[in-house]
Amino acid sequence: MMKKFILQICTFFIIIILSIGSIQNPYTSNYIDDLKRESIAVSTFNDPIFIELEQFAQKQNQPPINAVVDKVWKAVPGLNGLEVNIEASYERMRKDGQFSKKRVVYKQVPPEVHLSDLPPSPIYRGNSEKPMVSLLVNVAWGNEYLPSMLKIMQAYNVKTTFFLDGSWTKKNPTLAKMIVDEGHEIGNHGYSHPDMKKLSKGRISEEIQKTNEVIKATLDVSPVWFAPPSGSFRQDVVDIAKSMDMYTILWTVDTVDWRDPEPMAMVGRVLQKVEPGAMILMHPTASSTGGLEQLIIGLKEKGYQISTVTNLLSEERIGVPSETLESY
Repeated sequence: MMKKFILQICTFFIIIILSIGSIQNPYTSNYIDDLKRESIAVSTFNDPIFIELEQFAQKQNQPPINAVVDKVWKAVPGLNGLEVNIEASYERMRKDGQFSKKRVVYKQVPPEVHLSDLPPSPIYRGNSEKPMVSLLVNVAWGNEYLPSMLKIMQAYNVKTTFFLDGSWTKKNPTLAKMIVDEGHEIGNHGYSHPDMKKLSKGRISEEIQKTNEVIKATLDVSPVWFAPPSGSFRQDVVDIAKSMDMYTILWTVDTVDWRDPEPMAMVGRVLQKVEPGAMILMHPTASSTGGLEQLIIGLKEKGYQISTVTNLLSEERIGVPSETLESY
């Protein structure tokens, strides 16, 4: 009995000794490092630069926008959110000793729902929060106007998307290559300019696939955007295009240039209707070529960037200085 009691007492003291040994010594290097870090953190939070940076961030931060299927505009792409990277920004400003908007570091934050997550739907426009537009040039005729159109775009450093008819591409490989050589994007416009809405599923697939094959063989390009001729389609067209990893593209604003309107009147009407994210339909016609320069000038004066369908429908925000933008 006595032995058992003595054993319990010894065990009790051993536990106490081990517990005391586990308490952190206030003079160890780890403890001192922790104190230093806490001191720096407190100093940082009280720094006027850090405080001003946090207040600036609260006004600048913008949440991401998810892609949605709108009742009117159908599939609408999402848009990245924008956040101030406070830690990186503070580090840059601390070295300068002052707050500066030019030293702010931003990061883009992707949305949770992407265009690829949506059910197959036509696309009529980009995100309305993105100050960019795209010129959709459908090409099945108008060879005589293409060189002038390309020259004007080159003069204003405009890159956009040309939707090529498959049979036209086969007959005009030199002109098709000229478009690609100028840095423009290529889309699919069907093979024989049919009314896609009236075709069988088999013919729909054939029109799209045959055009892809011709464009690939001629230009070594695999289109991801499909523009149905005359904008005629039914859901089968959208579904079949999606099964080929392609999206169906329509338009926001129509130049109606095939009716041969007076160029400046056409430009004025388009500029009145244009809005952020707009896709502007045109063809290589006398009207569009005659008004193209003023249209480009007018769009830029309104603050719009003009770019390809790919860039317009991407989630990337624009207007943020690239030197202050992190990748996410």
